[in-house]
Amino acid sequence: MTLKLYCFGESGNAYKAALALELSGLDWIPVKVDFFGGETPSPDFRSKINEMGEVPVLEDGEKKLSQSGAIQMYISEKSGKFAGATPDEAREVMRWMFWDNHKLSSQAGMTRFLMNFLPEDKRPAEVIGFMQGRLKAAYAVLDAHLKGRDWIVGAGPTNADFSCCGYLFYPEPFGFDRADWPEIDRWLGHIEGLPGWKHPYDLMPGSPADRA
Repeated sequence: MTLKLYCFGESGNAYKAALALELSGLDWIPVKVDFFGGETPSPDFRSKINEMGEVPVLEDGEKKLSQSGAIQMYISEKSGKFAGATPDEAREVMRWMFWDNHKLSSQAGMTRFLMNFLPEDKRPAEVIGFMQGRLKAAYAVLDAHLKGRDWIVGAGPTNADFSCCGYLFYPEPFGFDRADWPEIDRWLGHIEGLPGWKHPYDLMPGSPADRA
């Protein structure tokens, strides 16, 4: 059965799930959600797709899953990939996924939204500056961890990599420049080199160009 991923191209959290699906070899299709048109908070979306009013949402027959981490775990269960080769690695993968959700993606997603998807006169400079400081600390942690490693955990790509890279391929400015973080840059190159890798705007429907 073909899996359906409710998503849109601008969502880094949706990209985490979409990339794992694409590289897993599972049969799936993206279903575009009109976030910028107000679809996610609508009563119809909340009642039929996700009561939390968010993407991504994975649909597998009668089963629906939300939250990128839970979806990535489900993809691993179905495909046998990306969860870590040993119990110790599996726990380490989860550790980095939790870290990403709290320290990296949540900060990057909000900062990118404030800097690019709000009208210029509504962009809070002090909040953006504060968030960029927190992001810089997170980049430093990830860059240091990657020194001497090709992947965040183990000898190959895992959900830890797909989680932590979720926002780092986007072109819109939010305070991240690959050139400033050589280990992260090298690691992102490894991800780009995986057979089947696609940029977020090529993997999921929707991009800022559609609304230009």
